[in-house]
Amino acid sequence: MTRLRFLHCSDLHLGKRFGQFEEDTRAALQLARQASLARLAEIAVAEQAGHVLIAGDLFDTETPSSRVIRQALAAMGGADGVAWWIIPGNHDSGAAEPLWAEMARHKPDNVHLLMTAEPVEMAPGAVLLPAPCLHRFAGHDRTVWMDTAATADGQLRIGLAHGAVLDFDRDQNGADTIASNRAASARLDYLALGDWHGRFTLDARSQYPGTPERDRFKHPGRGSCLLVELSQPGAPPVVREIPVGQFDWQDLALELSPTQDITAELMRVLPQDRSTWVETLVRLRARGWVRADQRITLMQQVQDHAPAFRHLDLDTSGLRVEHRAEDLDQIATTGALRAAAEALLHDSQDVAQSQDSRDVAAAALNRLYAFVRKDAE
Repeated sequence: MTRLRFLHCSDLHLGKRFGQFEEDTRAALQLARQASLARLAEIAVAEQAGHVLIAGDLFDTETPSSRVIRQALAAMGGADGVAWWIIPGNHDSGAAEPLWAEMARHKPDNVHLLMTAEPVEMAPGAVLLPAPCLHRFAGHDRTVWMDTAATADGQLRIGLAHGAVLDFDRDQNGADTIASNRAASARLDYLALGDWHGRFTLDARSQYPGTPERDRFKHPGRGSCLLVELSQPGAPPVVREIPVGQFDWQDLALELSPTQDITAELMRVLPQDRSTWVETLVRLRARGWVRADQRITLMQQVQDHAPAFRHLDLDTSGLRVEHRAEDLDQIATTGALRAAAEALLHDSQDVAQSQDSRDVAAAALNRLYAFVRKDAE
């Protein structure tokens, strides 16, 4: 048989709302996610991969809008010479009958919906063994049947499944976990997995591509898909990661101390190529100790640079402020305001109080200091 080349992707989560972001960013992320199918089609054509395997969660919910569904089908249908093979995941499980009925009713001929666990010939000499999620929580390993699935001698065996093979620190029912040795026990030449949104290799034959468009800071970088080439049964697969995502997600640590130049340190940590900022989402986690005036500088600098990014969020939960007597003098030297500042400083440093209480007092003192400084400018 000739070599088989295909793209492996998963977890597109079309229709995801991104409710935690501001309106313009939310809209941009939704459009990029919908456009990921067209980018996958372009990659498939350019790489001469005649098939795209989607390992579950094409949609974010079991009730996507008709617009989301029909636009997805149009993007796939427009890819000449490319066949799409899709299983339901836990977010868009087979229990969502209206969703999959609409998909079946409007799908073009090059889109294949795999709703049953049975062998399907995807190409001459290559059999696909799908494990669709027919319910959100199955209560069992959906890939068990692959071990005894009969295929002709000399055929490639390719598994397609959605679920965890390890404890990915999620709310998982252990019974749903896919056996980590499934590729070996089922004699698979490749096991295309979905569910984990980051790139993960279990072994040479069992891999997660991650979502084509990243959707959280937990999985930094740009989304990707996998180009897989199989030469013959039993031969190791050749796998290459290909970037797909439009947006770059960065989770950055900013380590600070009172001796540092805050502005210089901030600029050192942020992406150096400013032309990429418009397509970059950043979670900046400030940690360490700073003086009160340094904290003000940091907040001002972040506020100044934020509009240049698609999104820039500053997390100061790990940042402590070292207040000095001169800081209190800038708030007030006498009177009730000075007394309030001194009380907050005392409470923020009182080890007899809980950490939460000290943090509240410190936050209040920071806000008071910032308010007075702003009012004085």
